[in-house]
Amino acid sequence: MTEVATGRRSRITPEREAELYAAVLDLLREVGYDALTMDAVAARTRSSKATLYRQWGGKAQLVVRALRHMKRGHADEIDTGSLRGDLHALVAQEDDCAMEQNSALMRGVAMAMHHNDDLRQAFREQIIDPEMGGFRQVLRRAVDRGEVRPDCPALDFMVHMMVGGFATRSLLDDQPPTQRFLISYIDAVVLPALGVPVS
Repeated sequence: MTEVATGRRSRITPEREAELYAAVLDLLREVGYDALTMDAVAARTRSSKATLYRQWGGKAQLVVRALRHMKRGHADEIDTGSLRGDLHALVAQEDDCAMEQNSALMRGVAMAMHHNDDLRQAFREQIIDPEMGGFRQVLRRAVDRGEVRPDCPALDFMVHMMVGGFATRSLLDDQPPTQRFLISYIDAVVLPALGVPVS
């Protein structure tokens, strides 16, 4: 983040920022990305539109910042001493209710990214790239501990497996992802693919 952006963002308290992000996510759930406007955000949050643009630059940046803020924790912050423990701890950060809400929200955003280049770019820069970096750290520690072979071909697909299990639960089973489902999926699919015993 540039010094100018840091200076601009510092004018809003963390509490006010969290309130704004919550309002943005509520609007996103209500109307979807395409119908969400900065005017609606300004009205909902009792802010001026000029302030929103000055702080975030535009709708895509504001929405992605709100999504980033929604995440309870990040992969690189977890270190339980085992890959299985790390992945289970990552799943445990959100309860089933939050997971269901966030799954629906992310499906809507994913659809909007197909025809909004600015949203896709902001999402990649602020969510995908940092999360990939976090997962790489988790895997590096697992390799360093000797849990996963450094030449294991599944290493390059671990994030794809994790995202796939989460994203396709509702598509294939018409049910939201749950902690129980994802932990079972990790133990049955992800860890065996990486050569990690689960018992």
